[in-house]
Amino acid sequence: MKRKPAAETAMPATVRKIRAAVYTRKSSEEGLDMEFNSLDAQREACEAYITSQRSEGWVLVRDRYDDGGVSGGTLDRPSLRRLLADIERGLIDVVVVYKIDRLSRALMDFAKLVEVFDANNVTFVSVTQSFNTTTSMGRLTLNILLSFAQFEREVIGERIRDKVAASRARGIWMGGFVPLGYDAKDRKLLVNEAEAALVRRIFEGFVETESGTKLVQALRTEGATTKRGRPFTKSDVYRVLSNRTYLGEGGIRTHGRLAPTLLFENRHKFKRLVRSGRGQQQIKTFAGPGFALRPNSGNQKPSRTGHSKHRSR
Repeated sequence: MKRKPAAETAMPATVRKIRAAVYTRKSSEEGLDMEFNSLDAQREACEAYITSQRSEGWVLVRDRYDDGGVSGGTLDRPSLRRLLADIERGLIDVVVVYKIDRLSRALMDFAKLVEVFDANNVTFVSVTQSFNTTTSMGRLTLNILLSFAQFEREVIGERIRDKVAASRARGIWMGGFVPLGYDAKDRKLLVNEAEAALVRRIFEGFVETESGTKLVQALRTEGATTKRGRPFTKSDVYRVLSNRTYLGEGGIRTHGRLAPTLLFENRHKFKRLVRSGRGQQQIKTFAGPGFALRPNSGNQKPSRTGHSKHRSR
């Protein structure tokens, strides 16, 4: 015998309506194509909680705020941005999440979200973690939970970095943009002789002209293109010049040995040019203020002495 659905509890006329929005997130895209995935499970639990609070005036906001395949370590998420925009427009009174780490895994990012919530008189609820953020003890509990969430995220990151480093040491190419002059095959880096000649041309041309602008003009006149088939820009040239692999000092390994390096005849002149400051100032334009050649006798090596990041190509 089919059971009749239970009648919804009527909302008292004197109760203020509280508009509750559900936010869900999943870090990886694995399983998102399933008929009932992790985002659906989170939303179902949150909607059930909102239904249980109907007597308090809670009503579900029908717009969906689902971020699938997005890390909790960043606030740059499409649905989260849309959620924050709706909050600032006054369309939401409470944000409901399955766990607080669905909203953010970074303590500083969560503090920014709380500021936005407070500025717009919006509260948030985690359906699996009970605490009251209006009290000092509740806020302390929240900070402790977020600290552990951030710790877990950092530990996972360390494990991934260790795995990548160990794989590189065993001669395994771990992916990413393959530098000009190389090809990736069977997870190994091999020299592409046609591109290798172009790399040598770039280094020797920089030694000759001592100018990135003049070198780019020459390369375009010659019809040279990047690995992606487009004309060279100064940024492309500086990426090549700041890639220490080409000097035989990059540390990329294949077959348990250093990858075949694209050594060129005037590499020592290039190093002297960069150390003199004339070339180094131009390379810093792309590589950042931390790029320098260490003055170690006999084995000069480009290094990153600051905290800025770039990708060698």
